[in-house]
Amino acid sequence: MTTLEAKDITHTFIQDRTRLQVLDNLNFSVDKGEFVALLGPSGCGKSTLFNIISGLLKPLSGDVYLNGDRIQNNVSSFGYMQQKDLLLQWRTVLKNVLIGAEIQGESIDETKDEALDLLAQLGLQGFEKSYPMQLSGGMRQRVALVRTLLFKKDFLLLDEPFGALDAMTRTVMQSILLDIWNKNKQTVLLITHDIEEAIILADKIYVLTARPASIKAEVDVPLPRPRDTTVRDLIDLKSRLFELLKVEMQQVFDTNHQ
Repeated sequence: MTTLEAKDITHTFIQDRTRLQVLDNLNFSVDKGEFVALLGPSGCGKSTLFNIISGLLKPLSGDVYLNGDRIQNNVSSFGYMQQKDLLLQWRTVLKNVLIGAEIQGESIDETKDEALDLLAQLGLQGFEKSYPMQLSGGMRQRVALVRTLLFKKDFLLLDEPFGALDAMTRTVMQSILLDIWNKNKQTVLLITHDIEEAIILADKIYVLTARPASIKAEVDVPLPRPRDTTVRDLIDLKSRLFELLKVEMQQVFDTNHQ
């Protein structure tokens, strides 16, 4: 059953008095319970697309549908983790992750136990009373992920959630995210420009072109989890995705050096 559908999404920004097109007639869908990755070169418009999906930004043309209804400023439908952690500097780690419960009028005491468990699971035990300025960038991202999960939404939008982490920590966080996804059966749409991350996590990958972004390819990942990066099928899929992206990455490079 289709949960999310983007139809003919086009968007432009005004930059230096000229129109900069970032999305071009973009179409894709996400089924209930799927883990889907949007894979594309940096700067192709992925974050703009998320802002449109979440209702924070109105597209120039096109529509987004959630469970068959057109989205109109409906940010409350998603758990949205943006690239920047957006933590409140005057609140401790624990109070930052409990914001969702406060906003939604839920029991703080009940949510607190779950928050402490998630913080421990993501390697943040002992930092509950710390403030954001006392944490590394990677730790702040993990706090932001806990906060997003505690909003308890059926649909998660994750914009490069592990981009600030080192390789070892990223691998651990990917495994934890998959465990949480398997347990809660949420629908996940992930932005990444890391081919291996997309393959490790996703059921389906949409490859985006360079800006203005459109869908270049839809690639299924029919590999059982957990996925071994040394398996021949995974290596072949990685090569295929790299070939799809290579032309787009070269276009970005050429544009930036004109």
